[in-house]
Amino acid sequence: MGKIKDAINKTSVPAGLLSPEISAGDDNRDTALRPHSMDEFIGQKAMIENLQVFIEAAKARKESLDHLFLTGPPGLGKTTLAQIVAHELGADFKVTSAPALDKPKDLAGILTTITANAVFFIDEIHRLKPAMEEMLYIAMEDYELDWIIGQGPSARTIRIPIQPFTLVGATTKAGNVSSPLISRFGITCRFSFYDAKDMEAIVRRSAGILKIPVEDKAASLLARSARGTPRVVNRLLRRVRDFAQIKGGQVIDLKTVEQALNKLEVDSLGLERHDREILKIIITRYAGGPVGAETLAISIGESVDTLEDYYEPYLIQAGLLQRTPRGRMVTALAYEHLGLESAGSAGGLLFNS
Repeated sequence: MGKIKDAINKTSVPAGLLSPEISAGDDNRDTALRPHSMDEFIGQKAMIENLQVFIEAAKARKESLDHLFLTGPPGLGKTTLAQIVAHELGADFKVTSAPALDKPKDLAGILTTITANAVFFIDEIHRLKPAMEEMLYIAMEDYELDWIIGQGPSARTIRIPIQPFTLVGATTKAGNVSSPLISRFGITCRFSFYDAKDMEAIVRRSAGILKIPVEDKAASLLARSARGTPRVVNRLLRRVRDFAQIKGGQVIDLKTVEQALNKLEVDSLGLERHDREILKIIITRYAGGPVGAETLAISIGESVDTLEDYYEPYLIQAGLLQRTPRGRMVTALAYEHLGLESAGSAGGLLFNS
């Protein structure tokens, strides 16, 4: 058991390999693989079909599209969809993130120069400061800005008209967005993890753009190993292409994918080494759980925030881990995936099957 902890403490998570977050340099590489129209967008079928109706109706009326709220885990296409909406509307696209908006004048500078019916995208909108939210309320509803001129007794408020626009707010933490702000969005789109069929389609499309053929079985394995996240599968595809290129392969076949994933320590469920060690620690040290988050975080040498925000979401989504009122517990599927049997008929002992 001591070896498990030592391995965890000495082994760092691969540099964003399976992380849905954007790592340094990823944004530019992902741009070439991003779809540029609704027809190219794979997955989220019902949401896309509804959006197409709303966009066509807004274009027919020659009005700005209603404000759009995008929520869901990172790496599923929120920024891409915002760009596609602007493209489909034939409108200008302005982009920023909430942390970059430090003072009201920053937001006012963008809104007063925006063109008619433009799409204004704010990423991480849950991190907007209260002063910025209050300014947005009037801008979203009345297409005006409240601005204070002067100081003290001579101060007065004037309203500055701005062009009609579509605000697209994206967040991975919808629960942290204030209710008054959410209520001002007319359209809400909730992204979910992609199923295997859509992930395979993304692999084939990206492989075509990268100009390297991929066999069906290889595409299927890559799709299953990418956590249902397009950004992750594109990142894995680029790494597998590297292995295929060095070995002189002109096509990505099943053997190449298996060898690459083995070298990258990624298994068929998309678990990294750290993920598997977390499950093993719960099983070997805490009899499968329950174990508290703080205790588990200390055991793996990570902070509670890292455990809850990075490791646990996919383990729970994959059905390998449960959060209960008493703590974290592994599931029967985790024992099966790791090749372990739970204590029971074995007299309280754990052993490899």
